[in-house]
Amino acid sequence: MSLINAISELLQSSGFATLAWQNYVMILISFILFFLAIVKKFEPLLLVPIAFGMLLANIYPDIMYDPLMMSSYSGEIVEGAHWYDAGVLRLIYAGVKSSIFPCLIFLGVGAMTDFGPLLANPSSLLLGAAAQLGIYVAFLIAISVGLIPGFEGFTPQEAASIAIIGGADGPTAIYTTGKLAPQLLGPIAVAAYSYMALIPLIQPPIMKALTTKKEREIKMDQMRKVSKAEKIIFPIVVTVLCVLFIPSTAPLIGMLMLGNLFKESGVTERLSETAQNALCNIVTIMLGVTVGATAEGKTFLALKTILVIVIGLLAFCFSTAGGVLFGKLMNVVTKGRVNPLIGSAGVSAVPMAARVSQVEGRKYNPSNFLLMHAMGPNVAGVIGSAVAAGFLLSVFG
Repeated sequence: MSLINAISELLQSSGFATLAWQNYVMILISFILFFLAIVKKFEPLLLVPIAFGMLLANIYPDIMYDPLMMSSYSGEIVEGAHWYDAGVLRLIYAGVKSSIFPCLIFLGVGAMTDFGPLLANPSSLLLGAAAQLGIYVAFLIAISVGLIPGFEGFTPQEAASIAIIGGADGPTAIYTTGKLAPQLLGPIAVAAYSYMALIPLIQPPIMKALTTKKEREIKMDQMRKVSKAEKIIFPIVVTVLCVLFIPSTAPLIGMLMLGNLFKESGVTERLSETAQNALCNIVTIMLGVTVGATAEGKTFLALKTILVIVIGLLAFCFSTAGGVLFGKLMNVVTKGRVNPLIGSAGVSAVPMAARVSQVEGRKYNPSNFLLMHAMGPNVAGVIGSAVAAGFLLSVFG
């Protein structure tokens, strides 16, 4: 009998006794994300840390415990607690909440980005703008759900934060939400990064549904060569114009263009290399794990959170559709010289969305090489989502 009691006490003191059904659901979801990342190879650099953070937070919720009540799960205030009493991932999560990580990610993205395709074909900027359609559609949807009986709805600040998921830009979504609706930071960050990683699953059906076989087979002309002077001047001019017109874009646009200037100037190779590799990789690990750890079952599986995930998916779909439809319009205007598939790359997931355009184009025309043409709207989308975020911050901040 004593053995049975000992086993019973062991089970009661184990983690199994504290887990709710919501935790088991989130653990299952983390396994699905592991499968997509490791077996299907869908953006493993994002999905592996997110899935592992999600797993950790649901088998040991105290790893995100915060006695100072900064979004703690427990709801209990510990008298005399200090910041260093928090769970290890909660300490790292401060980099997400303070917007340090999103800005550093933008620095790395800028150092890895080649704006040459955009400069070679400036009209692709319009495709990047059109692919922000989902942001504004999602905002209207989020505001409208307040009409659901018994549901309190979303505030304009919350709706704006949800809408930015449509830009397919994780750092921008985190930055905007941290300023406007920090209480939704967890679900919005998880949704934004998950949809970015699942681009190869989400975009192709929309691209196929909105284009004809003839349009998908269009082969585009070779792009002109862009001079080094153009590439150096571009980040400086964009920074000046964007920050003067919409000052709230300064942190994101500034870091993005600084990273790009490191790359293009030719005199800061060490800084460019650090931003592209070591810095970006370190921040991605910390950001991914802590973003995943915000998906603790008891708080994540609520009606409001589920609506955030659903509206975020709709935002992403509308953004893809907006880019493709504008690509069709450009194809008509240019008399068949633009393949509408590159419009889907107008979402700012670099270079994932451009690769999807390339893969889909080659399915219908093996001699097609759309990657560089798709990179134009793709990098334009990065600027477009940052500007859209700045606009929302100016209006609702």
